[in-house]
Amino acid sequence: MGAPLLAVPVLALFFSVPFAVCMFVMPNLVSNAQQLFQYRSSIPKGPLAWLFAAGGGLGALIGSFALEGLPTDFLKLTVAGIVAAYILARLLKPALAIAPQGGTLLAGPVGTFAGFLQGAAGISAPISVTFLSALHLQRQPFIATIAIFFIALGLVQLPTLVLIGLLDGQTLILSCAAIIPLLAGMRLGDAIIQRAKPIWFERAIISVLVLMALILGGSVWI
Repeated sequence: MGAPLLAVPVLALFFSVPFAVCMFVMPNLVSNAQQLFQYRSSIPKGPLAWLFAAGGGLGALIGSFALEGLPTDFLKLTVAGIVAAYILARLLKPALAIAPQGGTLLAGPVGTFAGFLQGAAGISAPISVTFLSALHLQRQPFIATIAIFFIALGLVQLPTLVLIGLLDGQTLILSCAAIIPLLAGMRLGDAIIQRAKPIWFERAIISVLVLMALILGGSVWI
């Protein structure tokens, strides 16, 4: 889930938000399908994961059409704002707690909002990760749930972006090619996290995100 959070602002800075979103459709699908297969036995019982994914799919559909119609500068500011919100959430670490029953009731609406952000700006982490963290899921059920969510988004985004003309043949080839460095990066990340303190890794990521949000937001006004 960290890959689009870092890569979408960078790609949006050098290219455009629609291109960045399209580029991550296939990597998101493949990497999360791999994660889901690995943690398939840890899918939480009950409807929560599926309601969250269904809401995400609906939101991604609406967000994809918004991606086509919204002005470029507005999309860039949206990406910068979402990244800033994620940084604040990570730094402040609010002590949120949602009971399982409340989580099931909220899964659909929250998933829809998160899916909309993913469809329109390529990043849903401030909503999706915060919500699942508030449920206090263990690591493996958390990964399985977020994988189902991202797969649902990708299955909706892929045909929708092709239909509205944002994802053409060349971009689709590039998106497929991006799977290779993403999977390699996931292996590298696994190796690093085994040897480095998580707090160092998190601080490095946040520092990069702060820089990207400032540059991306500033590019609109320059």
